[in-house]
Amino acid sequence: VDLAESGGGQVQPGGSLRLSCETSGFKLSTYDMDWVRQVPGKGLEWVARIKSWGVHTYYADSVAGRFTISRDDAKNTLYLQMNSLKLEDTAMYYCAAGFVQRPKSLSEYTYRGQGTQVTVSS
Repeated sequence: VDLAESGGGQVQPGGSLRLSCETSGFKLSTYDMDWVRQVPGKGLEWVARIKSWGVHTYYADSVAGRFTISRDDAKNTLYLQMNSLKLEDTAMYYCAAGFVQRPKSLSEYTYRGQGTQVTVSS
């Protein structure tokens, strides 16, 4: 099993980034998928969820209206489109598979990636 995030980088406030999470080794379509983020020294923050089969999506209040989670099960890939980025969006972003009610640790997920860094700065 492998989950590989990409698309992170440095961007100015107000800018956009699109994160990708390429998966292999498991049937993506059957899993709820989350994006979570973490800043060193702070707890894990759940960002967005897309249910298995891709019908329903959910967002943290902090990103609702700015971020969009999507999936292409045929390509085994999860996405996070991030618009109107703010300084406080700076974090390491992880994709993770499995349903976790209020995640506190990446280890609670069935599968998780290594993360991609997003830095928002002027």
